[in-house]
Amino acid sequence: MKPEDLQLLVTRSMPFGKHKGCLIADLPGNYLRWFVRTGVPKGEIGRLIALMNEIDHNGLSDLLKPLRR
Repeated sequence: MKPEDLQLLVTRSMPFGKHKGCLIADLPGNYLRWFVRTGVPKGEIGRLIALMNEIDHNGLSDLLKPLRR
């Protein structure tokens, strides 16, 4: 993880799929887990989805509150 990835979670939107336009930080846990089970996309979006899944799974979503605008 890069430190700037936390900021990207609250600014980058999902570019495709059922939750297109939703911030990565706001994706539902079951959607994040589905990606992890079936395979996350390559590149930045996949890295952010995997990171957000770890944050959500460990109950650490409140860490992102100070980063939201």
